Amino acid sequence: MSAGLLDLLNSPMGKQLISGVAGQTGQPEAQTSNVLSMAMPLLLGAMKKNVSTPEGAAGLMSALSGKHNGSILDNLGGLFGGGVDESVMQDGAGILGHVFGNKQPQVENALSQKSGLDAGSVAQILKIAAPIVMGFLGKQTAQSNVSDSSGMNALLGSMLGGQPQENQSLITSLLDADGDGSILDDVAGMVMGSNKQKGGLGGLLGGLFGK
Repeated sequence: MSAGLLDLLNSPMGKQLISGVAGQTGQPEAQTSNVLSMAMPLLLGAMKKNVSTPEGAAGLMSALSGKHNGSILDNLGGLFGGGVDESVMQDGAGILGHVFGNKQPQVENALSQKSGLDAGSVAQILKIAAPIVMGFLGKQTAQSNVSDSSGMNALLGSMLGGQPQENQSLITSLLDADGDGSILDDVAGMVMGSNKQKGGLGGLLGGLFGK
């Protein structure tokens, strides 16, 4: 069973991630962790949608075996020590464009409304979070010996697990913003579907953020 995202956020590394991102963006840690707890499932959910095609799965897996093999997680202190490197931010921007496409502004605005941070700060947090989520996924992919799209789909599903109520309503509000059958519809179906058991990311994140 793969580790959920929450194992990441609730670990010493996660606390380092939250304080590092907060320091980088000049935002309070509580709101930063709130944005991360909502943004990470959205990122993974969008990736899960992308791997439903063979091309999408191949693209993601080649990124995970190369640049995003998890090495970024080995030196988070270094990453945040002198401020996050511009190349990491550009990388994050590229990942966001790839997984969210033209829905990126809607995602940023929704996270902004939910967290009380301005959309510009949310965008900065997402740019830093995206390469870290990819690195975490890369590590999990290697540990689980995932080598095809069905394996990738299963891994992402197990990392997502059940989602807390506030993430479900977030995704619903994103869906209401447009009616074009976007990728987020599928994420909502996945997140709000049959996965109601406590546990998975939802129960864990709920416990972490005291929701």
